Amino acid sequence: MKKTKQKSELEKLNFRFNILSILIYIVGVVILVKLFDLQIVNGQEYRENSDTRLSRESTIEAARGSILDRSGNTLISTDMSFSLEMYKTKVEDEQLNDSILLMTNILESNGDSYIDTFPISINPFEYHFESDEKLAKWKKTYKIPDTASPEEAFYLMRDKYNIKTDDVSDIRKILAIRYSITTTGYSTTKSIEISNEISRESAVQLQERGEELIGINIVTEPIRKYYVGNMASHILGYMGRISKPDQDELAKSGDTYQYQPTDKIGKTGIEKVFEEYLRGEDGVKQIDMSVDGTITGEYTTKEAIGGSDIVLTIDSNLQRITENALISNIEKIRSGGFSQAYDTKGGAVVVTNVKTGEILAMASYPDYEPGLFYNGISNEKYDEYINNPLKPLHNRTIQSTYAPGSTFKMITAIAALETGVTNTTEKINDNGPYPAAHHPACWYYNDYKRGHGPLNVSGAIEKSCNYFFYEVSNRMGIDNLELYSKYFGLGRKTGIQLYNERAGTIANRRITENKGTSWGIGDTLSASIGQGYNNFTPVQMAKYISMVANGGHKIDLSIVKSVMKSDGTQVPQSEVQEFTKHKLGLEQEDIQDLQISQETISAVLEGMKSVTTDQGGTAYSVFSDFNIIVGGKTGSAETDVGDVNAWFVGFAPFDEPEIAVVIIVENGGHGNYTAEVVREIIAEYFGMNIQSVNEDMSAENEMEFFR
Repeated sequence: MKKTKQKSELEKLNFRFNILSILIYIVGVVILVKLFDLQIVNGQEYRENSDTRLSRESTIEAARGSILDRSGNTLISTDMSFSLEMYKTKVEDEQLNDSILLMTNILESNGDSYIDTFPISINPFEYHFESDEKLAKWKKTYKIPDTASPEEAFYLMRDKYNIKTDDVSDIRKILAIRYSITTTGYSTTKSIEISNEISRESAVQLQERGEELIGINIVTEPIRKYYVGNMASHILGYMGRISKPDQDELAKSGDTYQYQPTDKIGKTGIEKVFEEYLRGEDGVKQIDMSVDGTITGEYTTKEAIGGSDIVLTIDSNLQRITENALISNIEKIRSGGFSQAYDTKGGAVVVTNVKTGEILAMASYPDYEPGLFYNGISNEKYDEYINNPLKPLHNRTIQSTYAPGSTFKMITAIAALETGVTNTTEKINDNGPYPAAHHPACWYYNDYKRGHGPLNVSGAIEKSCNYFFYEVSNRMGIDNLELYSKYFGLGRKTGIQLYNERAGTIANRRITENKGTSWGIGDTLSASIGQGYNNFTPVQMAKYISMVANGGHKIDLSIVKSVMKSDGTQVPQSEVQEFTKHKLGLEQEDIQDLQISQETISAVLEGMKSVTTDQGGTAYSVFSDFNIIVGGKTGSAETDVGDVNAWFVGFAPFDEPEIAVVIIVENGGHGNYTAEVVREIIAEYFGMNIQSVNEDMSAENEMEFFR
């Protein structure tokens, strides 16, 4: 019974083995038949197809979005450039060399350069190596005798690449490309770049003679064009090749876009902040070519999507006027054009619309040229920027903080009036040193050994009387002064759409408490006149002056007007706002709405008007003959190193304010010196507006406009 069972199992195993053997035999026969078909029956056809068909993918770079001013003028845009690349092909040396010579001749005929790293020149023959050691290593690599002269080595390399011509110039052209191919490497799918940014003429001629040229491909790609030179450089920013830290930063922000190592991205300014909108999305092109390098077909498998345009709030003409006026003013102060010469360190100007918070112009000096960075800035120029003690790459409008000096006094005045420690009619008598703390005296007493006498709040602003502000700040205390400073946007980021904005510092008692000391009356007195611990950016000061001019109403500053997609639709403002908040890591701070009374604002504005219109005003000499009434305030703020920063803040027209202007010149000596910049900017701004409305304006109405 047991043997019968074993026999049955053995028969089953034999049956399975036979079935498996038959299946293997059948599969083998099928494979042999297929191989016979491939190699014998249709072998010639398949070989011809294999020899004549190569396929590769090529990236279609998306056109990066433009950056425009508020009127649609192009500041930065994308233009199309042509570059020449070569792929490896299955051809003999003679055919390859003839193709290279034709290609280089076409490029040279149109003034285009090409890759050339061959280390021997002709007429006369010379080696070009940094050291004898590198020359010796090169000879060893290419099996050239140690004693070979440049001419002997030249002809040995000619023979290595099987170059048949005897024309030395032609040999040299072919060697330039063949040697670069050897040192760089290329394949049927990986190209070598022969020339970038070739002329349109070369591109057309190369394409026309494509059948004679081996393995070449004309690549059309977008390049960044900077149309305004240095203008608005700190706003616009520059581009450069992506780095590992860049990729890490983008990933940290949640950006999952797959960049290539050779991609260029925004590094600073608007170019960086709006990288995700500007870059677009690359497409893919399939290229079919024969083995000898002739392209047999091209088709797009994925369309490229162009980047969005960023429309700024700035006016390019006003921006240019602002920058030129700032530079001229700095040079005038340096040369002693006002009275005493000062070694100015730089400066900044911000121009805003007081009703909307839009920034109309924003200048930081010294500046730089963004276009130099796109294709790789030279080491010499980069070192010049980095080592310049005036820091031209530094945006003073948002990255530098300064004591505001007397330009802060409107805050002290508003806080004093709103808290009730004084009123619009009370006069405080400046009769010498203030009788508290370290007994500080007004600048007027220090200069003339007498006080200003009795002044109300408007008169104190006009005369810039320190004594008045010492007294009212002593009455109300530092906490109230801090509260109103915050309301007007000081000591915190404005949220402008640029990286590296600093928050600044408002004078407050926590500063000394953190140092283990108590806040004193003297600290309050210093804070009341914009000194001590107060340090603000020019853009914060512009927000503050805009709010004073518009009646004390809150505004948000912005430098981006809109984002327009490549299909012509506008990105919703809410989306842009959320994007920039996330991108810049901004946190919305809840600031109490203090509801400034009209009586308070009127008293402060009247004082600012007197600064420019009354003979005793500190800027009267600049605006006395100006046909637009301006409210303003000068400021001269001392620094820890003994410099005196010169401020002027102003707005116009006085009756119906439209714009505010803030300027600071580092070590500019006196705020009065900078007022002429504000005058020039205001004149330009209203000159443009008048020109546009004059056609419908009668002479009578025109006079009213200037009133």
